[in-house]
Amino acid sequence: MTKVPFFLLILFIALLYPTSAEIKNLKITSDSRPMILFERFGFTHTGQATISVSSVSVISSLSSPEPSRLGFFLLSEESLIQVLVELQQNPSFCVLDSKYIHFLFNFQNLSPPPQSSFNRTYPITSPNEYSLFFANCAPESAVSMDVHTELYNLDGRGRVKDFLSAGLTQLPTLYTFFSLLYLAFIAFWVYFCLQNKKSVHRIHALMGALVIIKALNLLSAAEDKHYVKVTGTPHGWDVLFYIFQFIRVVLLFTVIVLIGTGWSFLKPFLQEKEKKVLMIVIPLQVLANVASIVIGETGPFIKDWVTWNQLFLLVDIICCCAIIFPIVWSIRSLKETSKTDGKAARNLAKLTLFRQFYIVVIGFLYFTRIVVFALRTIAAYKYQWVANAAEECASLLFYAVIFYMFRPVEKNEYFVLDDEEEEAAEMALREEEFEL
Repeated sequence: MTKVPFFLLILFIALLYPTSAEIKNLKITSDSRPMILFERFGFTHTGQATISVSSVSVISSLSSPEPSRLGFFLLSEESLIQVLVELQQNPSFCVLDSKYIHFLFNFQNLSPPPQSSFNRTYPITSPNEYSLFFANCAPESAVSMDVHTELYNLDGRGRVKDFLSAGLTQLPTLYTFFSLLYLAFIAFWVYFCLQNKKSVHRIHALMGALVIIKALNLLSAAEDKHYVKVTGTPHGWDVLFYIFQFIRVVLLFTVIVLIGTGWSFLKPFLQEKEKKVLMIVIPLQVLANVASIVIGETGPFIKDWVTWNQLFLLVDIICCCAIIFPIVWSIRSLKETSKTDGKAARNLAKLTLFRQFYIVVIGFLYFTRIVVFALRTIAAYKYQWVANAAEECASLLFYAVIFYMFRPVEKNEYFVLDDEEEEAAEMALREEEFEL
């Protein structure tokens, strides 16, 4: 792969999943890539970058490579276009010679073998969001090395390190706030269900479990980010975060599918095609979560990182499309039933409910996949937390709307059969096609 497309690809994927720059110990083995992206980090005026390399070895099928052709540098987003222009104008141009990069060091600075190591802390004089790269401009060569990185900002007194990017340092507080909102949400949901025991179905218990897992997921995320912020490592909270995230995502897609089929509150069973949707969505979500863990716990420095990102995006798109089918099937089934069973008002109410549910699900998926990504892309690096806040607000609103729509009440207005409304409902069903 040539330098320019490879450079663009890894930067584009990195935009989707910005790293938090916790302390990392990485091992590179026989890697011949022209550039390796380690991480992205938003520095303030007190930012510092500590880079340590050891056990460095370079194997080349040609003559002994020039040490100055291999090295580390920082690159800001503003300088990216200029570097790309340089690479396009001269395919053999070495990015380490660019005047637009923040050069750190090359292999000329290494201590003599057998240590072949280097360790230094660099103050960041110009606040910005930078990507940490390793460049290999030596042709036909492969590099092996152990890399230790610490990217952080210092507080006003210059003593306390903050290992979260300048735009993500608010995340512990943000996640804690939303976890408390969800705890209040589940308390209200339990109270409401107890007040309407006769109308509670199994789907309502599953919905309650979803909110509990969501709250625990946010609590573990808050603790994860807090410990990364203070110490540079998650202290095991990342394990809990991934466990709750896996359960939450599987439960969310399952609840959407079950509500879309009308299971529990409209019918006590699932049809074969509806079971097949669940049998497709759940294993795919297992695969998506494996990809998510690989993405989150490694980084763009591994060779297959781009592939894992592409796999995650593909699986997520498939799942988002698959959960729409049960809702569409329910709407079509209700339209057919309305022509024969003589219960126009009830069928009109159900059709209205499921069409609204369809619109809500589509809106939620569109916002969390497209709008949130756009916010991450266009927001200044100091305000990356805004995208996370928007995503959590959209999720909370989505939960509130679907819980309200399918709440357990004895006389849900969607299912009331009023004889006086029959004639008007029949007219509405004839006039309204309920097309999606």
